[in-house]
Amino acid sequence: MLIVTGATGHLGSLIVDRLLERVPADRVGVSVRNAGGAAGLTRRGVRVREGDFTDPGTLKHAFEGAERVLVVSAAIRGAGAAAANRAAVDAAREAGARHIVYTSHQAASSASLFPPQRVHAATEEHLMRQGVPCTALRNGFYASTLGYYIGSALETGTLAVPQDGPVSWTAHEDLAEAAAIALTGDGALDGVTPPLTAAHALDFAEVAGVLGRVTGRTVTRVVVDDDEWMSAAVAGGMPRAAAEFTLAMFAASRNGEFAVTDPTLETVIGRPARTVHEVLGDLVRSR
Repeated sequence: MLIVTGATGHLGSLIVDRLLERVPADRVGVSVRNAGGAAGLTRRGVRVREGDFTDPGTLKHAFEGAERVLVVSAAIRGAGAAAANRAAVDAAREAGARHIVYTSHQAASSASLFPPQRVHAATEEHLMRQGVPCTALRNGFYASTLGYYIGSALETGTLAVPQDGPVSWTAHEDLAEAAAIALTGDGALDGVTPPLTAAHALDFAEVAGVLGRVTGRTVTRVVVDDDEWMSAAVAGGMPRAAAEFTLAMFAASRNGEFAVTDPTLETVIGRPARTVHEVLGDLVRSR
């Protein structure tokens, strides 16, 4: 059985959709924190079981009969994230999985300025020590993140954020397809992959230009001082921890951590990756 964790999340749900295009539903199992939220998958013939990375005992049942397991990285901030990912990897190994796939990030590094990348690096190291064939998918930065920033830009015509650097904004849909390919063993995605990215890296000045072309309006990129941005974000209701997390992303981007692009993703999925123009078009239409 092919097991996918986090199957009701944005990436996990897309991975299951792509997987069901490749294999019969009775070969697919999902591990979710709340089975009630996966009723649609049950109706499609997928085995649904509850499993929680922070309660490793639940994963033995969720991963039962696993041939291959895809561990979607835990959506946890802080010290608990690495422990949660390790628990899922360990449970996959203990369940007898012959291959473990993990959704990492292109900037995974113990020296990253962005905390999630340090978590990914630690999880990759743990994964490689398990003595089981494995794949760490070094996903490009999720393009859907842009949705957090375009709302005010559409209202004011100004995209005001801290100084940044180029980011290889990559669509969930493309990464989900690559993950399904890796889980079924249909492609050459083994070990730590090259960066799985769209073809181009854009900074926020370029994003503003694309947003302007998508909407037919003028959108101006304005650089905001880090401290000024932090104060405004917290005053606007963002928790300080979340603001600090976001600011770390900008610091890492201007340090060049997300600037790398690579053709591997397009090679694996067999078509051009979605562009920022396409992603922003969808985001604008969905508002």
